[in-house]
Amino acid sequence: MAKKYATREQDYSKWYNEVVSRADLAENSEVRGCMVIKPYGYAIWEKMKDVLDKKFKETGHSNAYFPIFIPKSLFEAEEKNAEGFAKECAVVTHHRLIDDPNNKGKLIVDPNAKLEEELIVRPTSEAIIWSTYKKWIQSYRDLPILINQWANVVRWEMRTRIFLRTAEFLWQEGHTAHATKAEALAEAAQMNNVYAEFAENYMAMPVIQGLKSESERFAGADETYCIEAMMQDGKALQAGTSHFLGQNFAKAFDVKFATKEGKQEHVWATSWGVSTRLMGALIMTHSDDEGLVLPPLLAPIQVAAIPIYKTEEELEKISLLMKELGEKLDSKGISFKFDADDNRRPGWKFAEYEAKGVPIRLAMGPRDLQNGKVEVARRDNKTKEIVDFENVEVYIENLLNDIQTNLLQRAKDFRENRTQKVDSYDEFKVKIESEGGFLLAHWDGTNETEEKIKNETKATIRCIPLDREDEEGICMVTGRKSKGRVIFAKAY
Repeated sequence: MAKKYATREQDYSKWYNEVVSRADLAENSEVRGCMVIKPYGYAIWEKMKDVLDKKFKETGHSNAYFPIFIPKSLFEAEEKNAEGFAKECAVVTHHRLIDDPNNKGKLIVDPNAKLEEELIVRPTSEAIIWSTYKKWIQSYRDLPILINQWANVVRWEMRTRIFLRTAEFLWQEGHTAHATKAEALAEAAQMNNVYAEFAENYMAMPVIQGLKSESERFAGADETYCIEAMMQDGKALQAGTSHFLGQNFAKAFDVKFATKEGKQEHVWATSWGVSTRLMGALIMTHSDDEGLVLPPLLAPIQVAAIPIYKTEEELEKISLLMKELGEKLDSKGISFKFDADDNRRPGWKFAEYEAKGVPIRLAMGPRDLQNGKVEVARRDNKTKEIVDFENVEVYIENLLNDIQTNLLQRAKDFRENRTQKVDSYDEFKVKIESEGGFLLAHWDGTNETEEKIKNETKATIRCIPLDREDEEGICMVTGRKSKGRVIFAKAY
C-alpha cells in the first residue's frame, strides 16, 4: 500500500519536511539542530553557488577565506554586532581532551588546556575581517576592497528546521571597504539587485526589494537592504540581505586611510549574504503535494528519460536513440539522464523523478519506438504530450524555457492574490490571522508601534519597499502621520 503524505493544506510544516525527505535533499544529523545535505540537495546548492559566484566576479569581487574562529576581544569590538549575536554564539574554551582517569575509555576536557582567550565560532565574519582589513588599508590607493567568501557559520538556534534555520549552515558573505559613503551605499544597493535578479531569473521566485525598519536591521548596520519573498502558506521569507555598515566597523577596529589630500578618514563598509535558506525558499515557492518542483535553470537533472520495454532488443533500440538525444541535449547545455536501471519498475521511476522535481520526463515504449514518438511530461503543470522524436531536442529546449517562465508567473500571480491594503488595525488583526499574506499598511515609523503590532499579532515589518507609492496617510494603530505603506507579514 502506497504511503500517504501530508498535503500543503493539511499540515504545511509536515508537508515541507516530507518534500525534503522524498526528494532526498537533506536529513537531520546527530548534532542537534544541524543537517546533512545529501548529494541531490547539494547539487542544487552548487547550481545556486555557481551562478551567484559568477555574478559576484562580474561585479568586480574576488573570493577569499577567513578563519572560523574569532577571538572574543575582537568579537566584542563592535558593540551592536556583538550584542545582536551573543545569544547564538558557540564558544571554544579548551584545546585538548585527555583520558578520564575515573572512567576507562572515556575522554574529558583537559583542565590544563584552557585557552588564554576564548574563541567564538563565527556567527558572521565582520569582526575577523575588519581586524584583517586594518593591516591591508593605509591609503586611498588600497580601496576599494571587494571580497566575498563561501563558508559555514554557526548560530546556536533553539528552534530549527532543515534549510530554513539550522545551527550550522552554508552561505556566502561579501565584505567591502570604500573611500566614500556614496560608494558604499551604491555597493549595498547593487548587491541587493544581484540577489533580486538571481531570485527572479533563476529561482523563478518573485521578490520585493526594500529597506528593513530600524529594529529589523542587521546588528551594526546603518541600513539594511533586503529581498522578501512569499511562500505558499502566505508567510514571508527573507531571502537575502545587503548591509550599509557606515563607518561603524572601521571605527571599532580603527581602520583609517589617507585621502588624496593627506587627511586620515575612517573607511566606509558593506556586508551582504545569502545562505542555504534559499533551498528552503525554492522548496516552498514551487513544490506541490507530489513533491519538489524545480525551475529548470537550477535543476541538476533537467530531463530524465525512462524506457518501457519487454525485450532486450526493444531496450537496445530505445537506448541507442536516447544516447543520441543525450548528446544533442548536452551540446545545448541541457542535463539529461537515461534511466535504464532494471531493478526499478517504470512506475517507481515516474514517482521518483516527480518527487525530485525533474522539470521534464520522457518515456518511450514499443509503440512509441515503432511510431517515432516519445511521451513528454512536464513537472510544473503535470501535463503530457506525445511528440515526434525527430528534433525533440528543440522541443525540449523551448519547453524548459516555458517551464521557467511559467513558474515565475505562477508565483507572481500567487503573491498578487495574497497582497492587499489594510487601513484599520481591527481589520489588520483579523486578516493577518485568517488570511495571512502581505498586508500593506500605514505605520508611524516608531519602534514602539512596531513592537506592539509584533507582540499582539506576530506580524513584523518585512520591509519598506524601495518602489512604494508616495501615499501619505495615518498609522493604523496610533493615528499619527505615516509617510507610506510598509509590508507586514508573519515570517519564517
